[in-house]
Amino acid sequence: MLPVTATGALDTPRALAHAQRMLAAGCDGVTLFGTTGEGPAFTMAERKGLLESLLGAGIRADQIIVTTTALALGEAIELGQHASRLGVHRQMLMPPFFFNQPRDAGIIEAVSQVVRGIGDDGLKLLLYHFPAMSSFGFSHAAIAELVRRHPGQVVGVKDSSGDRAHSLALARAFPQLAILVGAEPDVAPVMCEGGSGSINGLANIAPRLMKRVMSAPDKVAPADAQLILDLLKLLSIKPGMPFVGVYKAMLAEQTGDDAWLTMRAPLSPLDNTELETVRSGYRAIGSALSHL
Repeated sequence: MLPVTATGALDTPRALAHAQRMLAAGCDGVTLFGTTGEGPAFTMAERKGLLESLLGAGIRADQIIVTTTALALGEAIELGQHASRLGVHRQMLMPPFFFNQPRDAGIIEAVSQVVRGIGDDGLKLLLYHFPAMSSFGFSHAAIAELVRRHPGQVVGVKDSSGDRAHSLALARAFPQLAILVGAEPDVAPVMCEGGSGSINGLANIAPRLMKRVMSAPDKVAPADAQLILDLLKLLSIKPGMPFVGVYKAMLAEQTGDDAWLTMRAPLSPLDNTELETVRSGYRAIGSALSHL
């Protein structure tokens, strides 16, 4: 997640502190400008600037995945080139999402143009499959063709479908790729079938919990499995709440820093009733919160 100021500006000092906190808690890395991080709402200058700030503060390039999704392919290329020049070769790209239901051929060509445009032999690109966000995703055929065209550069799929069967099918169909699951309850089952790990929103709140799950996916403690479900229930404790706002409310409660409550438009913060519902629900989890 990324903090913004009361005026809507990217809060770089808080973002840096949050990234450092996640790494200190055992996360293998941080992902910038994904969906939970409100990525599409930030300008190219902001996205470049934050990446430079994190690297300048000593976070290693191999600890960062940068999301380069943009409306125009030229902007995605520019963001990818910028990251690659700084040594950040691990990048994530959503398919072009501004036309409804493009054909596989168009999706393949769009991603290929980005890969060729970045021009980085060391590129390690994750295909960002999130059909609820983009209205469509990467089919198996599209994934296979992109891997064929760009061997060693298209290296995995970040599956945010929320569909365990889909994630398992990816892991079985593409054992040579890193399949990273977004749905937290599915992380362990998919890893046990060949998945590589996870990029997920809950790690912003519970990095140690998610690290325990990924370190021993075949031996997840029942208490940890239940804690994941208890935290995720807060996302839907009241209908219509933006999930990013709920995560930010939990982080504000956890850290005592209400600056986290601010959102970048078009997302809006929780109203007072929603906020208190989330906060009280979070506190009600009780002593297990010490294990996050």
